[in-house]
Amino acid sequence: MVVSVLVALVLMLSPLVVTSVASDGRSYTVDTVDPHDVVIVFGAGLYGDQPTPYLKARLTIARDLYNSGKVRAILLTGDNLTEHHNEPAVMKKWLIDHGIPEDVIVLDHAGEDTYTSCVRARKIFGVTSAIIVSQEYHLPRAISVCRLVGVDVVAVGDPYDPEYNGWKWWRYTAREYPATVKMILDVLRGREPILGDYETGVDEVLGR
Repeated sequence: MVVSVLVALVLMLSPLVVTSVASDGRSYTVDTVDPHDVVIVFGAGLYGDQPTPYLKARLTIARDLYNSGKVRAILLTGDNLTEHHNEPAVMKKWLIDHGIPEDVIVLDHAGEDTYTSCVRARKIFGVTSAIIVSQEYHLPRAISVCRLVGVDVVAVGDPYDPEYNGWKWWRYTAREYPATVKMILDVLRGREPILGDYETGVDEVLGR
């Protein structure tokens, strides 16, 4: 019984060990992160035609990174499930409304989850190195999956803020465990998300 319990504990904790090791030492602030060509911003839901507070926080970080000269291209990745739910379009509008030039923004409309967004960043947009931005609870998984699929990333995290509604933050934090298990299974079996033709948007922004 003791052995069974120990094996179960190892299996339960191994996903957290993987993300802890893969993401260790890779989180920074806008001021301390080294410059990169690209920042990847993951979608985080909409309220109608407006970004949620979580998504607005991610976009604010991306804006600050661009304005401080830390990035040259902004890749926005999220769901475009229906005509009336288009995360990348809403994200783009928010950035433009807050002073970011339209011609540095690239949209990925098929980023339905973190794994898919990282795979598509590599295979469809040719991104091999980037800064990613998200809430701090999401960063270990996001950093890990990007690195495991071939995108060398560092991250700038959005810390907890009471205005987000505390129970949601902790519910999303708890959700990271099953999401991490799924991510590891996706990587191990090489799940192939929706891909399509190579897109040159990032290349054009960077002049390559």
